[in-house]
Amino acid sequence: MASDQWYKTDNVSKAFLATVTKRETRAFRLSITLKEDIDPELLQQAVLSAIQDRPQVQVRIRRGFFWHYLEDTDLLPEVREEDDRICPLLYVPGKTMLHYQVTYFHNRINLDMFHALTDGTGGMEFLNIILLDYLRLKYPGQFTDVTIHSGASAGDLSQDGYSQFYEGQSLPGGSGLPKAYHPGGLKLPYDQSQFFELQMSTAQVLPRAKELGVSLTSYLGAAWMLAIHAEMPMRKRNLPVTISLPVNLRGFYPSKTARNFFNSVNVTHVFDREITLKELAAEFDTKLKGQLEPEKIQKGMDTFQTMQTFAPVRPVPLFIKQMVVRHFTKKSNKKVSMVFSNMGVMKPPAEVAEYVENYSGFCSTNTLFSTMFGYKDHLTLGVSSAYINTGVVKNFVRALAESGVDIKVYATEVVA
Repeated sequence: MASDQWYKTDNVSKAFLATVTKRETRAFRLSITLKEDIDPELLQQAVLSAIQDRPQVQVRIRRGFFWHYLEDTDLLPEVREEDDRICPLLYVPGKTMLHYQVTYFHNRINLDMFHALTDGTGGMEFLNIILLDYLRLKYPGQFTDVTIHSGASAGDLSQDGYSQFYEGQSLPGGSGLPKAYHPGGLKLPYDQSQFFELQMSTAQVLPRAKELGVSLTSYLGAAWMLAIHAEMPMRKRNLPVTISLPVNLRGFYPSKTARNFFNSVNVTHVFDREITLKELAAEFDTKLKGQLEPEKIQKGMDTFQTMQTFAPVRPVPLFIKQMVVRHFTKKSNKKVSMVFSNMGVMKPPAEVAEYVENYSGFCSTNTLFSTMFGYKDHLTLGVSSAYINTGVVKNFVRALAESGVDIKVYATEVVA
């Protein structure tokens, strides 16, 4: 691939590029655990095959005078055994590098990706394409009629969904949310992070949500709120607890883009009285549904897109734009207690599912971030934390365990 083609970064990519740090690497990890150990040589071949379907990942990020841009690159990925931190630093200004990597460990395939390239949905489709190509190589003739590719054209895959569905200028006015309680206290030193994987049975958790008449997202979101509240000192109990939830915009607009196309909505609660999980889950569910109304989704996207379309902003040099983006990102982060991202139920083709044990993932964070993956009877939460205190995670696990849910907890060593 020659470096003769370039693309504009989308609007959320601009925020990721402006705020990347050694701890908040703005990377995410997606993993597939198979029922058998990985063959590294076949995985290498599979990745080289998959990038033919997803050339959008074969880019390097360059710095322009007004904005960053993406340029095709001849660099090829090299699969290796996992030997790095989860969600590593995949973008260093001025350094020639790919902004994703594929690693393996025993029976697990990991895709770490810089969030400026794509979101979780785009990343998961890429990882599933890698998996299918791997299985085709390992079991010749068995997957000839199986496909995972969405069938979208190269143009559709490269589409900037934000620009495509932007309806008009909407000047940023802030989220209107007050500063939220941050649950962790002191952060780990030396830009370190810690990661927890919580595994449980969907059949044990989902009925509890159904009994309360709420979605699984609302049930667990409320449980996270209560886990945070239990750590709040008395002097800060007047602060709201706010959960930010990324929303896949492909469910609202006819887009098959392989790039970023998501927005975030916030659910907030002030613990000014005693409240049960049942009451809080119902409130969470109502507020979340209200945030997902199409007109609110459109308004949120328009407000964010204005950053690059607003005429007075366009001629401002990049370094000034980045300072402004960092300022508003920091201000916005103060209004969020944690991020909870429901990746949904993973549904690979039946022929592929026979070989898959589970799906999981993490996202880098400067605070507290939880992902959620459903697969068959597996419900897996990946929790990333920048804090020394692990009280929130312990409270969450204890509450579910006390309700009768069997939970396995895996924790990494603290990593830098």
